[in-house]
Amino acid sequence: MTELKRILHVEDDPSIQAVAKVALEAVGGFQVLSCASGQEALDQVQGFAPDFILLDVMMPGMDGPKTLELIGQLVDTARIPVAFMTAKVQPDEVAHYHSLGAHGVIIKPFDPMQLAAQVRQIWNQRNG
Repeated sequence: MTELKRILHVEDDPSIQAVAKVALEAVGGFQVLSCASGQEALDQVQGFAPDFILLDVMMPGMDGPKTLELIGQLVDTARIPVAFMTAKVQPDEVAHYHSLGAHGVIIKPFDPMQLAAQVRQIWNQRNG
């Protein structure tokens, strides 16, 4: 089984992006590539070869679900767990994210001290 090391994080808000990066690197010990847009993620995903993808749902231009759809044409998202980060977590919304291929949903605002553990939990469920 591969080890969880590299996380691709797609988030258009610079402050959220910065907090998540510090949380995942300092607390989780992960290597994080932050992308500010879906297009940037598409450009970087193959070269970075992430073990896990963390996607904001609401982004200008290309939203999280569209980004996931297009990333799935470039890498095997059946083997790379994907989680959406969003404040929209009604049961029907969460079910919709899962129907798109997401393996988990992390609620915003997130707790920086818990983020790495949440990612690891989704990873373990997927690879356990």
